Amino acid sequence: MKVVTEHRRARFDYAVEATVEAGLALLGSEVKALREGTASLSDAYALPKGTDLVLLNAHIGAYKPSGALAHEPLRARKLLLHREEIDRWAEKVRERGYSIIPLMIYFKGGRAKVKLGLCRGKTHGDRRQGIKERETKREMDRALRRR
Repeated sequence: MKVVTEHRRARFDYAVEATVEAGLALLGSEVKALREGTASLSDAYALPKGTDLVLLNAHIGAYKPSGALAHEPLRARKLLLHREEIDRWAEKVRERGYSIIPLMIYFKGGRAKVKLGLCRGKTHGDRRQGIKERETKREMDRALRRR
């Protein structure tokens, strides 16, 4: 598995409750650009549109040799999932206030995949609690190593 890009800030800003692997419907120049590593997920999210799940604001840079046949870097890309998964996640997004955030794009078996997270936004207090837990765990590990 070759990781192309990762949304590092996602786990800090969101509480990830479930993850799923989805395929990406891409153009040829997008695949080649991904293999070069020119992608960013910083503002990306997924939304249900009709019967599909669509990845929005995922930036895949231009592939230079494609010239005039190049793709748009921020175009909407269809996500390939089973119908039941799409329906289940779309229902949660509509009713319960969840967001679908892409966590990473990678190649698996020669195919581009995206790992999606069903996320709920963290509040300031949640972030502080996470930092406090991390610091406490770090101190406990240090104390155990000293003994």
